[in-house]
Amino acid sequence: MSDSLREHPFLAPTEDSAQAAQSEIVAEFEFFGDWAERYQYLIDLGKRLPELPAAWKCEALRLHGCQSQVWIATRGNASRLDFAANSDSAIVSGLIYLALRVFSGRPAEQILNTEVDYIARIGLARHLSPTRSNGLAALLARIKAVAQEAADGRMFEAPEL
Repeated sequence: MSDSLREHPFLAPTEDSAQAAQSEIVAEFEFFGDWAERYQYLIDLGKRLPELPAAWKCEALRLHGCQSQVWIATRGNASRLDFAANSDSAIVSGLIYLALRVFSGRPAEQILNTEVDYIARIGLARHLSPTRSNGLAALLARIKAVAQEAADGRMFEAPEL
């Protein structure tokens, strides 16, 4: 791993593809019997997000459309896009972790061609408040928009630490 990968809190993929990540997420959530356990697991997943540098918690990286504060940074190009994000909310951090697990470290084309289905498959949409649903939709829309920009030739530089 290069030094630049170690100094930035971008989430690396753990599965071979976005679809494989979604399938693994579904399998993990099926293990839990009720939504209290699933919410706790979601909170635990959020704790796995690398902490963002304080300088990245700025208006330029803030994701609007979320009730909680969410910051998202991107680096890469069409061949690979890496995302780093975090929130001041434990549950929202878990939602971020799931989205980044699916999309971070993937080619722009794969991101654009991946239909997000893990949310429906685990029944998450039925258990989120409208504001959290809107925030999750805003996060996924930002990831797809960045992927489209990268596919169109834009390069993304990691923010300064």
